[in-house]
Amino acid sequence: MEGSASSRRAQVPPVDRQFSLVLALLATEAGLLKSEILSTVRGYADKYVEGGRNDNLERQFERDKDAIRDLGIPLEAIESPDRPGDNQSMRYRIPKGRYDLPDEVRFTPDELALLGLAAEVWRENSLSEDSQRALTKLRGLGIEPREPVIGYAPRLRVRDAAFEPLRRALDRRQTVRFRYLRPGSAAPRLREVDPYAVVLHDGRWHLHGYDHGVDDVRTFLLSRITGPVEVIAGSSFAEPEAGVQDRILAELDALRLSNAADLSVSAGSDAEVRLGRRAVLRDEDAGVIRLHYTDEAVFADELASYGPEVRVLSPESLTHAVRERLEAVVAAHRAAAGEER
Repeated sequence: MEGSASSRRAQVPPVDRQFSLVLALLATEAGLLKSEILSTVRGYADKYVEGGRNDNLERQFERDKDAIRDLGIPLEAIESPDRPGDNQSMRYRIPKGRYDLPDEVRFTPDELALLGLAAEVWRENSLSEDSQRALTKLRGLGIEPREPVIGYAPRLRVRDAAFEPLRRALDRRQTVRFRYLRPGSAAPRLREVDPYAVVLHDGRWHLHGYDHGVDDVRTFLLSRITGPVEVIAGSSFAEPEAGVQDRILAELDALRLSNAADLSVSAGSDAEVRLGRRAVLRDEDAGVIRLHYTDEAVFADELASYGPEVRVLSPESLTHAVRERLEAVVAAHRAAAGEER
């Protein structure tokens, strides 16, 4: 009966096991042997067999090591000078000085609560793994997320299926392969890219990286990636320059500000309400508003969805793009009506 009760014991979630491992490795200067980790750290110790075979636990430990390093935590493996190359005599540690926050970085209790809430928010669907990793990293720094400061934690979803595989490849510095459909192209083209950054700009996710096909850096909209994102086996690339995320966001901001559209919107319409919130200039008497936009094709898709409620005054290229989309809708309806007859 005791054996049955033990077998029904709740499993320790991977994120809690990894957190316990981080704490244990932070607490030692000399490092811990693998046997010491497996026999004492929560998540391993309850399954450890003294003097027996612990192959499954050792494999679990190897996976946890990789996961912790993927967080950017400096987990070190130190060989024994007397037994070089002996995996069982290797010691593991996390140097506290390399992991602590810089002296100039300090958080107030309210800021810590918000950090915890932010990690809790991004919990569902394709961001669940990032959420768990963020919480592990915060807790390893001694930041224990409190209960949400606003009574409930909302859930956000990322609709682009490419997001999570790209984030994983970025963290591990692996080259990826995917098919990408450019505006105006009849079919998607295969791209091989070293992912440097995945950023959210103007409500849409973008990938910035080195495109092997053109031998230069490019920025891609995740929503235009078709099919799965595949990691190229055995691939790796050098860490990109510092501040690449800030640089690409600044470039996208500059691109957005360089594109301006003047629109005539119908008074009291859905277009006036929704687009008016983003207007940078407005002539209410004429019913004209001005908006900035980043991607002409994406913006044209949005404007065409309002139908007769909005008319593009300038630029001409945007007028043409919206007209093309509306003509395509008309043609599709005519074709469908012809089939019905």
